[in-house]
Amino acid sequence: MTWNIPNILTTLRLLAAPLVAVMFLYFTRPYADIFAVILFVGAAVTDWFDGYLARAWGQQTKLGTMLDPIADKAMVVIALMVIIGFSSWSPWLVLPATMILFREVFVSGLREFLGDTAGTLKVTQLAKWKTTLQMVAIAVLFSQGVFEHYFGMSIWGMDSDMVSAILSGEEPDLHGLSWKLAGAEWAGRIGLWLLWLAAGLTLISGVDYFRKAVPYLKG
Repeated sequence: MTWNIPNILTTLRLLAAPLVAVMFLYFTRPYADIFAVILFVGAAVTDWFDGYLARAWGQQTKLGTMLDPIADKAMVVIALMVIIGFSSWSPWLVLPATMILFREVFVSGLREFLGDTAGTLKVTQLAKWKTTLQMVAIAVLFSQGVFEHYFGMSIWGMDSDMVSAILSGEEPDLHGLSWKLAGAEWAGRIGLWLLWLAAGLTLISGVDYFRKAVPYLKG
């Protein structure tokens, strides 16, 4: 095994994946959400950075080729599990998450079945884009929890009439209720749109992998 900088970055990303769930078990919100946002932005950056360094420095290895997709899948799968667990199980969120998880399991099964010929299912540029989009969508969805927490803290002790009056502009918004609520709503909306887009790219790349594997599945 070759331990160069690209492989170390990939390994750190793999080890960081379980920390998403651990943070939500041992830390209160919004600290866990903030950590998750930072982690996923960092993961998206290092996912591009370690691949770039490996190509630029001629340090592409079998270890890195194996670990990179595993690290990406671990990050996405664990994060989706956490997001769904803390959500209201909205079908608009569960459905794209299911599509993403199904594709990842399906392609992993194809690679395992093909064995020595699994090299035909090399990671494509489309697959890299869908992974990046998944991570960005998840980071945005985690940021929704940050906005929601601070909105909830700001209205602590207020009755519903006072909150309504502030949001409608009848009372001065001294605690920034409007932008905190808008942030939560837009983070949830944009995150969901990005997740659906990522799910679409995920299915397209899955179909592409299956098409490449068909000749090896005949007979």
